[in-house]
Amino acid sequence: MSKVRHLLGISGGKDSAALAIYMKQNYPHLDIEYYTSDTGKELDETYQLISNLENFLGKKIIRLTGANNSSAPTPFDHFIKIYKGYIPSTNARWCTKKLKLEPFEDFVGNDPVISYVGIRGDEERDGYISTKSNIQSIFPFRKNIWSEDVISKFFANTNIPLVEKLYIENLLGDKSARAIEIICTKISASFNQQQKLTQLLDLGIKEFNSAVFEFIKTTNYPLAIEENFPLVCNEDILVRADIFKLLEDSGVGVPAYYKEVDFEVNGKKGSYARSRSGCFFCFYQQKIEWVWLYEQHPDLFAKAMEYEKDGYTWIQDEPLTELTKPERILQIKEDFIKRSERPDKVKSPFLLDILAEEEEEGCASCFI
Repeated sequence: MSKVRHLLGISGGKDSAALAIYMKQNYPHLDIEYYTSDTGKELDETYQLISNLENFLGKKIIRLTGANNSSAPTPFDHFIKIYKGYIPSTNARWCTKKLKLEPFEDFVGNDPVISYVGIRGDEERDGYISTKSNIQSIFPFRKNIWSEDVISKFFANTNIPLVEKLYIENLLGDKSARAIEIICTKISASFNQQQKLTQLLDLGIKEFNSAVFEFIKTTNYPLAIEENFPLVCNEDILVRADIFKLLEDSGVGVPAYYKEVDFEVNGKKGSYARSRSGCFFCFYQQKIEWVWLYEQHPDLFAKAMEYEKDGYTWIQDEPLTELTKPERILQIKEDFIKRSERPDKVKSPFLLDILAEEEEEGCASCFI
């Protein structure tokens, strides 16, 4: 059996960068391989972040590309030729497959791998989970560090006797009786998996993790061949504010594209920024972010426009030539200010949260 590899992908965003810092600070003995999937179309700020991280980590971040030895100037350009100018979209995310997922899975090969994912404790999603059995995802920032597939197997009603035994072996002291009661309650319409998970975690995170780890040893997950796993004892839960603090305190810094830029429209003030990492022309951007790109990086916006031809556009209902009209920019900014002022939508003063109110989850492999 091959040695388990520990991998951590750097997307260029705040969360994956903070996770790299966190793992270096808290688990320095783990031999983690850091990698990034380089499309050739990232913002300069993203490449600067990667350079800063390399200095902090004291090791190189491996560059993965989906097009080795290509004559095209960038990996993205290589595949845009193959797809005959067809721009990727939410309905055809060939960029995700060819530039992110396939290079990652080629990099992994058949080795058993633990993939550390930077989804925060204040998010309710799992992100990208590989369908390959040799890749197991771990979420250090969350109260529940395990992926959905592991939890579903652990809580299967047919496994109740085994899980009960594992809990008895990891005694909870005066909480043991209640833990066993929860474990022995079957998943049903009146008691779902999330309720069971929450109740057991509330009784003891370390105890829960210990039981899950012992359960994994009965499976073919990569962690099954590990005698110990230090994150079993992890009780940290990191949220957005913790992420920014990690980046600032480490000296790595927050990616520059998160910095808010003020603007004024008809006497009303607003501010915009980019909400996430990814290619500068990412089709998951909000229209206010396209305006940000046009005004803050006009050279990159012009390059994005060059890909729009033969009816292919980044935004489904609007070519970039229309978006750049002064009256359209004015309308987009006004609409954005109105949305940000709606008390029923805005629960946070952070611009990133305001943007998130209106956006889809997006491409998890790019944006974590």
